[in-house]
Amino acid sequence: MRKFGILGHPLGHSLSPQIHERLFALDGEKVDYQMYDIPPEELQSKFDFLAGLDGFNITIPHKVSIIDFCDRLDEGAQRYRSVNCIKCGANSPEKVGYNTDVIGFTKSIAALGASLDSNVLLIGCGGVGRMMAIETALSGGNLTIAALKSDQPLAEEVVKEIKALKPDAQVRIAYISGASLDHCDLPEGAKFDLLVNACPVGMYPKVDRMPCTPAVLDGVSYVFDAVYNPKVTLLAKTAREKGAKAMTGMAMLVLQAVAAHEIWDGASYKTEDVNKIISDMEDLI
Repeated sequence: MRKFGILGHPLGHSLSPQIHERLFALDGEKVDYQMYDIPPEELQSKFDFLAGLDGFNITIPHKVSIIDFCDRLDEGAQRYRSVNCIKCGANSPEKVGYNTDVIGFTKSIAALGASLDSNVLLIGCGGVGRMMAIETALSGGNLTIAALKSDQPLAEEVVKEIKALKPDAQVRIAYISGASLDHCDLPEGAKFDLLVNACPVGMYPKVDRMPCTPAVLDGVSYVFDAVYNPKVTLLAKTAREKGAKAMTGMAMLVLQAVAAHEIWDGASYKTEDVNKIISDMEDLI
């Protein structure tokens, strides 16, 4: 039986085993998929064990530190300096690091029917938000990053990275001075085609919050909220009430897992099978 797993600390409750076991089942295979809760100070001593697996996923806090243990990085992992999937063991003579978060993100946006090559408002630029910002700009989007004033160095660094990759990128920062976008220096009358939320506002258990006022959603056609618990965030609910199409983060979580199987085994899945996993995982939260 082949062995896979997810590396993180602390892992707590993770849907990764259920998602990957379902995907392997579609391939007609039963595997041993475990959670490996390893603190940062033990990563070096445990890496040889991990490299003996047939492949593994990586989550916080190891997405950057794991890079030092890879023989090679794919283009996405190099660009975002973040690895959340490794192909190794019998599957690969090398330990190759990949970033499947970006694949999950772009496929989610496509499934939503939206385009990154449009007027995009991104709330947050830390962690996964940084990847979303860069990917949006590289895709030709007219990007506005809404960031807390306290995150100014982070936001400016993201813009600097974007400009280094694409000097003619259309990107600006709008700073949030209060609790949400009701105190933000957005250009007056600014309208957006797509709003992407990359911050944790609205996540369980504080489900009665959203990262912007309802007025910001006026004229927005599409909303992608990276939060996946609850199943329908207040942001998504409000957006739909205003006539926008909205998607929450479970699709991205499952689609990045699908990308890992494509990397490990060259797997291919029917859209309806993947959608069924997304729906079933949403019902578990």
